[in-house]
Order: sequence, then C-alpha cells, then structure tokens
Amino acid sequence: MEPGKATRTATDPARPATAPARPAAPRPPRTRRATGRGSGGWTPWLYLAPALAVLGGLLVYPIHQLGLISFLEYTQAQVSGGEPTSFKGFGNYTALLRDEQFRQVLLATVVFAAACVAATLAVGCALAVLLTRIRALPRLALLLAALGAWATPAVTGSTVWVFLFDPDFGPVNRVLGLGDFSWTYGRCSAFALVLFEVVWCSFPFVMVTVYAGIKAVPSEVLEAAALDGASQWRIWRSVTAPLLRPVLAVVTIQSVIWDFKVFTQIYVMTGGGGIAGQNLVLNVYAYQKAFASSQYSLGSAIGVVMLLILLAVALVHLRLLRRQGEHL
Repeated sequence: MEPGKATRTATDPARPATAPARPAAPRPPRTRRATGRGSGGWTPWLYLAPALAVLGGLLVYPIHQLGLISFLEYTQAQVSGGEPTSFKGFGNYTALLRDEQFRQVLLATVVFAAACVAATLAVGCALAVLLTRIRALPRLALLLAALGAWATPAVTGSTVWVFLFDPDFGPVNRVLGLGDFSWTYGRCSAFALVLFEVVWCSFPFVMVTVYAGIKAVPSEVLEAAALDGASQWRIWRSVTAPLLRPVLAVVTIQSVIWDFKVFTQIYVMTGGGGIAGQNLVLNVYAYQKAFASSQYSLGSAIGVVMLLILLAVALVHLRLLRRQGEHL
C-alpha cells in the first residue's frame, strides 16, 4: 500500500454500502380446492341429492326391471304363476332381429322420427326468428298461441286433429276441396297427419328456447355482419347458428327423444297403429307385444332397444358438437 493513501473502510462514503436483503414476500394462505376435497365441494351435491334420489327411483329401478324382464321368459302364464319363469338370455333379442315386422317398424320409426325432428326444428327456428322481427303485441299473441298448443294434452290435441281432418265433418277437406278423402286410410297420409300434430304440439318448445338464445346473442356481432353486407340468411347461417349451437343441441336431442318414442298420437289418430298395422312405430309395437299379446319379455326387449338407440344418438350428437367446438 502506498504511503499517505487512506484505506477505505465499509463506513467510507465513497464506497457503496451493501444493500440490505429484502424480506421474502409472505405466501398466500393455502385454500382448499373446490373440487370436492374441501367441505364446500360437497355443498352442490347436497342440494342435488333430493332430486337425484327422485330421478333414481323414477328411472334407475324401472330401467333395471325392463332389462331384467327382457332376459326372461315372461308371459301371461308366468304372471299368473302357472309356469315358472325361465332365463332366456338374448333369446328375446334374437327373436326380434329375426322378426320381419320388427325390422319394418324400426325403419318406419326412424324415418318418421327424423321427419318430425326436421319439421319441428324448421318451424320452431323460423318462428323464433319471426319473434325478433315483429312488434310487442303480435309477439305476445304468437307466444300465447304457442304456449296454448304446448299445454294441450296429447290425447286432446290428437282428437281435435282427427276431427279437423275427418272426411265427413272436418273443415279441412271442405276448404281444400278433398271431398270424402280419408287421411287415416293411406299409410303415408296417416303418417303425414300424425306428423302435423306432432309438430304442432312440439314447435313451441323449440321456438321459445331458440328465441331466448337469439336474444342472448350480442347485438354488436349482428350489426357488424350487417354492415359487412351479409344477407339475413347469411347472418343466420354464419353468425347466429354457430353461436346457438349449444341451444340447438339441446332442442335437437330433446326432439329426437320425444319424436322417437311417440305413442299417443299414433295410437289415437290411427286407431292403434293403422289398418293392418301399417302405421306402427316402436312404442306402439312394444305396447301391442307386451299388453295385447301378453309377451312382456318381447315388449321389454323392444324398450331396451329403443333406449340403446336414443343413447347412441345422443352420444354421437354430443361428440360431433364437441369436435365442431374444438375446430372453431
């Protein structure tokens, strides 16, 4: 060290002092995740428990009994205790697959249900769009009329439609000039008449649900599409319909379930399935097998087949919607 040069110490102002270490930030307190581990995660299930118990009693037990009977030899002889109940396995299902009438009824049910769903969605969506374009008073009148059709029991509505299209006293034939034409005599005309009634009592649900979905669409999006020069049909197809996909999924699945298991309209309007069973659907066919012929096991097997078909349709539809949502 050179003489005369002062030694710098830690207290020398020319030397920067070491900065004190900052205290560590306190960690936030750990909270229990609302995934069921904490006590709060079970709260929603406690509220849902009564409804789940009721649904379990109304659905699980009957479905279990339906599936059980479909694997047994269960006719009027077993019901009255004359013969013991025997296990048939898949024998009832094999008998159904070999039954030519069952295959024809299954095809007719699929085609009829598809036509009803398509017509119901078309009418309901068209009227939902109409509700957004008319004034308050006509809108209220249309909603009240639709709710009146929705609230009408199926038996009452079917009876009224049979009277309207009656060849002797019905006003429809007089207005259309069809004379004594019988709508329930021909196979296609009878199915068409039932389709009209099914659409009439089903479109209010689609109309109100889709109308609520349209009102929830942001107006800024629709205005932007209109400013870009898009037509009303293009706005519906490219803007409104994609945003309404969850709503349309609900009404589509619900319509498929309702129309695939139509019973009252067919039974009342065609007299139990039409002439020589030409207007049979699966639900009426199962009723005839189970109660008219006392073949309860075959009727239960038809019910199980219907349940599996509806589950498959619902799962496929939901899967397609999920894939479309991922590609958006």
